[in-house]
Amino acid sequence: MIVEASSLSLTGIRHAFFTRAGGVSGGLYESLNGGIGSRDDAGKVAQNRARMAAALGVAPHRLLTAYQIHSPTVVVAQTPWSHDERPRADAIVTRLRALAIGVTTADCGPVLFADPHAAVIGAAHAGWRGALAGVIEATVAAMERLGAARGQIRAAIGPMIRQGNYEVGPDLIARFAAEDRASSRFFAAAPRQGHALFDLSGYVAARLERAGVGHIQDLKFCTYAEPERFFSYRRATHRAEPDYGRHVNAIALAD
Repeated sequence: MIVEASSLSLTGIRHAFFTRAGGVSGGLYESLNGGIGSRDDAGKVAQNRARMAAALGVAPHRLLTAYQIHSPTVVVAQTPWSHDERPRADAIVTRLRALAIGVTTADCGPVLFADPHAAVIGAAHAGWRGALAGVIEATVAAMERLGAARGQIRAAIGPMIRQGNYEVGPDLIARFAAEDRASSRFFAAAPRQGHALFDLSGYVAARLERAGVGHIQDLKFCTYAEPERFFSYRRATHRAEPDYGRHVNAIALAD
């Protein structure tokens, strides 16, 4: 049900990169689907998220995710919000205890952050758009404004699609070349001419390093490659499936 990072397994901090196991959903969503935006039964999604909240030691209404828009926008969680009140953002930071903050993914890169000394945590949704736009740096800056020190921040990169399964086209290659000249090393030759295999996790790690994060751990799981363990948007697309489940990746300061 849970994948954990040794770098975040610290006193006073709870975290989880949830897999697809341990829930109540069926069919395409089997079984721990946390996607409010999926076409799964809303009651089952709520039950799944309640199980996740319990694993993190918080009440269900205190497990917060945003309405993700593939942006560098970060919000500070100061109080729980309802489904209808979800902010449009791709990262959340907080220093409140007993409040779990998270992001949903199904191939994009989840990154969980903690400065254990300052008791400040963060969660970022880093797909290629968000990573290129600066969501990593924006999250670190928002944590600093809450009292964190970037050299003391620990970041864990969770399950995402990995380079061997992430073929991209010439438009994306050209966009990275134009906006980040240091990005060429994250593209490898693909079987199709003009395409490339993109190392999203490596790119996210490089942006974390560039931001001055003190400790970076990559869990190295591939969502595409392990269908029994992870949901994957791209795998669902290749299989012509009508929808897909979403993972929740979250962190909390213990009460």
